Amino acid sequence: MNDYTTQKQQSLMQMKRGQLSKEDFLAEAAHHIAAYYPAGEEERKKLLEDFEQYIFGYSRLSGLIDDRTVSDIRVVSHDNIRIKRKGQRQAADVAFASPKEYRQFIDYIATRNQVNISNLNAIQRFTDNESHPNFILRFTLSMPLVNTYSEPYLCIRKVPKVFPQIGELIEQGMMDRETAELLIRRFRQGSTLICGGNSSGKTTLLNALKETLPDDMAVLVTQQADELTTMFHPDMMFLHSLPGAGEQQVSYDLEHISIAGLTMDVDFFIIGEVKGAEALYLLNAAYTGQLCAATIHAPSADRAPDKLVDYAMYASRYSRDELMKMLDCFQTLIFMERFRVKEIFACKGWSAEKRNLIYEKIL
Repeated sequence: MNDYTTQKQQSLMQMKRGQLSKEDFLAEAAHHIAAYYPAGEEERKKLLEDFEQYIFGYSRLSGLIDDRTVSDIRVVSHDNIRIKRKGQRQAADVAFASPKEYRQFIDYIATRNQVNISNLNAIQRFTDNESHPNFILRFTLSMPLVNTYSEPYLCIRKVPKVFPQIGELIEQGMMDRETAELLIRRFRQGSTLICGGNSSGKTTLLNALKETLPDDMAVLVTQQADELTTMFHPDMMFLHSLPGAGEQQVSYDLEHISIAGLTMDVDFFIIGEVKGAEALYLLNAAYTGQLCAATIHAPSADRAPDKLVDYAMYASRYSRDELMKMLDCFQTLIFMERFRVKEIFACKGWSAEKRNLIYEKIL
């Protein structure tokens, strides 16, 4: 692995880009093993098998990535790997043999995903949507340059490619059928904001709800990471942000792609997760009658509108009251907690006297 992440990095990149087939890549690796690692035929064969698993899997993490019950993997150090299984955090039963092996693994996944981890890029976020048949893998990596301790931190969020539909979410206990029918109806009638904490089910619910939209409705999804996908809808387009890295000055954040999205002929505009100034363009779109939906982190339902307005103020000359008044076009507010629909509110408009939005709890 050290050879292929240093002196033979070009071969690894050619294979990643599709310029070198898997078969030719492994044949080249077999010649490399024969030339530089004197051993018996069986030992060379085993080394090639291990190398193949490392290259096309994720080394010691492969079993955790394959495990459908594991949603998150956190590597705190080479011998401290934590996972979230069915919503519960626990220790994993695997570890890297040494800090050196772990660092080689970090160098490899950076090369494999064409990510620069120099001192200019000590914190990186990237997505692998190709290597695993069942999951999109979202990585957050921070290097020792910015860490208090001497090893990299690696967090992996696993996003199912085949995500549950509304019927499956009912079976899993996220909501009952009556609630599901209410949400589907309101999702088509007005803009929707889904809020909650980390891993509360916001994206899972939004993914399922958007699949209920009619086929004759053009949908645009903008997102930071490729978490929202489609399984059935024929007219759904997806844009993701592209952060600049080091000397690479080209970057497209959610604000840029949201602006571009508003110039397209779409019937429904979705932002996967609101985190910054793109909130203003979401509000503008909804306020002009465009059907919209988004998720946002918030500790409670009543805090979500404030959070969205705070983000919108980053790039706005509107007053807080003006932005809050614009938010009345989001007719449905959903609060998620522990993978359940906890509360649903209907917006009844803006109160000029009290200078706040009026919500009616409907669940």
